Amino acid sequence: MPSQAEVKRSLAIAGHRTSVSLEAPFWAELKEIAQGEHRSVASLVAEIDAGRAPGRASLSSAIRCFVLMRLKAKLGDLNAR
Repeated sequence: MPSQAEVKRSLAIAGHRTSVSLEAPFWAELKEIAQGEHRSVASLVAEIDAGRAPGRASLSSAIRCFVLMRLKAKLGDLNAR
């Protein structure tokens, strides 16, 4: 599988601007999750940011883990049918 280049985006979180770098498939899935919850990507990222332990993981890493957990849960739901 070819490697994906990271895409950097700027978001406003907790009243300040920050840049986040993620591979395009993670941005696409994050956008889909946000749309499914009728909210903005920035508000979803702010929630992810608020939930991570200080100094533990980068915001980009926390977002990737969040997306992975959501996809695994979705897959589990599909397998349960």
